[in-house]
Amino acid sequence: MTDTYKNVDVAEAAADHAAEVAEAHEAATIAGTPKHPIAEFWEYFTENKGALAGLIFIVVLVLTALFAPWIAPHSPIEQYRDALLVPPAWSEGGTWRFPLGTDDVGRDIFSRIIWGSRLSLFVGVIVVTLSLGAGIVLGLMAGYMRGWVDVLVMRLMDIMLAIPSLLLAIAVVAILGPGLENAIIAIAIVVLPHYVRLTRAAVITESSKDYVTSSRIAGASTSRLMFNTILPNCMAPLIVQATLGFSTAILDAAALGFLGLGAQPPTPEWGSMLADSLQFVQRAWWVVTFPGLAILLTVLAFNLMGDGLRDALDPKMKR
Repeated sequence: MTDTYKNVDVAEAAADHAAEVAEAHEAATIAGTPKHPIAEFWEYFTENKGALAGLIFIVVLVLTALFAPWIAPHSPIEQYRDALLVPPAWSEGGTWRFPLGTDDVGRDIFSRIIWGSRLSLFVGVIVVTLSLGAGIVLGLMAGYMRGWVDVLVMRLMDIMLAIPSLLLAIAVVAILGPGLENAIIAIAIVVLPHYVRLTRAAVITESSKDYVTSSRIAGASTSRLMFNTILPNCMAPLIVQATLGFSTAILDAAALGFLGLGAQPPTPEWGSMLADSLQFVQRAWWVVTFPGLAILLTVLAFNLMGDGLRDALDPKMKR
């Protein structure tokens, strides 16, 4: 009898185990296989409709900048003396000759805005590359080495942050001289402290974790610990900051161009277009409106996309 009861118990346990396995298999089937990280990122990113709209606008802007020679109906520096400050109107041939009108010397505003998008994106890419690269190096040194290196780097960044950004950019351009190249250097210097402080904070957080300690015990060199072990785990906030840095670079470049310290005439640049059209605000509204809208929409698109990246890359923002 005892053996019979034991056999019954074993059979019941096996049946219970089989039922648990079946339930687990059914739950796994319902849940599906784990999503690929890129697919999961895209799902979270597309939940933010503003970020998706910003991404679409940026893609269109990049394509416009790349194909500017074929999209622009006129040369950005060619002057049409027979059409000074004409509003958008139908030409004799029945087609839009100047869709957005012309400026005070007869240059097509639509063509200059298209070519200006190429210049603005170029400035954004160079500024973000320079400031992000230098910021990562300085932030890694300050956050990992600490001590006097940390004090020296961070006090220098505090001094730079204490000066208004536009005033600091003007001072740098005044020293180096007006021009697009010097304006890019000035803007890169202005935004550098943000990348340094963000990198330093992320490095300090990651340096105390077990995987860094294990790599150090295994004999990894300082450079390997900084760039191969710690840095990849600090990239998420830096990617978001770099995206937002595009809008800052474009806005600062437009401000320097407006003051006559950025790209010099006849280079098509949105800020300088605004500066050249101030005297025609009341009688030629289109000369000011369309370059201003180009700056507004571009900066807004990058900011919206940056917010979406932050929500998608931050684990705390996920469900």
